[in-house]
Formats: sequence, C-alpha cells, structure tokens
Amino acid sequence: MAPTRIGILSDTHLTHPSELFKAQIANCFSDVAMVFHAGDLTSGDVMDAFSGREVVAVCGNMCDASSRSKFPPVQHLEINGFKIVLTHGHSYGYQNIEDRLFTEFAEADCIVYGHTHSPVCHKSGGILFINPGSFNMAGRFGSPGTYAILEIDQELHAQIHQVPDLT
Repeated sequence: MAPTRIGILSDTHLTHPSELFKAQIANCFSDVAMVFHAGDLTSGDVMDAFSGREVVAVCGNMCDASSRSKFPPVQHLEINGFKIVLTHGHSYGYQNIEDRLFTEFAEADCIVYGHTHSPVCHKSGGILFINPGSFNMAGRFGSPGTYAILEIDQELHAQIHQVPDLT
C-alpha cells in the first residue's frame, strides 16, 4: 500500500489567493491526499486556492474574525492509526514552544504547528514535530518560503521543502 501523503503549510498571511499563490499550491501539493494549514491564513478566502482538495485548517493569531469563527485553534486527527495534532501555536509563545506543545499534547504521535515562521522537522520524546515555516516567503530575515510533506505508512516521515519561485 502506498503511503498517505499530506501537504503542510502555515503563515500564508493573505487576504485573498493570488494567481501566483494558486500556482505554487498546485505545484507543491500536486500529489498529496490532503493538506494541513497550520494557521494564519489571515482570511478564509485563501481556501479557494485548494480547488477540491481536502484541507484541514486551524486559525492563528493573525486570522480575521471570520476565519477564527470557521477554523478552531486545534484539530485532533487520527490518520492510519497515528494521532496528529494540528495547531498554530501562538498561545504557546515563541520560546520553548515545543516543550509547551509536548506537555499539552503528550499523547500525540505528531504535532504540526506554525507561528514561528521557522521550519522544523524532527522527533523529540517520541513525537514528530513539524513546523512548515512560512509558505509565502515571509520567513525570518527574508528566508525563502517553505512547506512540508508528511508521509504516513507504518511510520511517520516528513521533509521540509522550499516553495519554488514561479514568477
């Protein structure tokens, strides 16, 4: 059986999806079963870019009121027997965010979060932590946009990727 592939992005900070953003989404997530958006969509209109794909999203601290009412701050998912927590993470601060997430969601196999704009992909305490960074090239100090791909089969595997420059 082929692994389940999930695209992960965060911190898009858009009020509406541009044509470039739509092209990047199509390019980055062409072969995934579903997409996780780890918050700070800013506006729910961003969801229009995913045209028919299954998307699970959470709100972040920069989301407008409509997005905050539509998307919860945390999603608990079970995929192929693995417990996955999706959150933006802003209520856990910047310092020691993973320690706080670990304490809150110690039962998880994988914790996906955003907020810091810094890509992360590693295991700690038996939990796979994934922060896809900022998709829209709004990373810290001008770093390029990044996203992650999570593969689920008998184990969890993830990798950070750079968003292609399609301009």
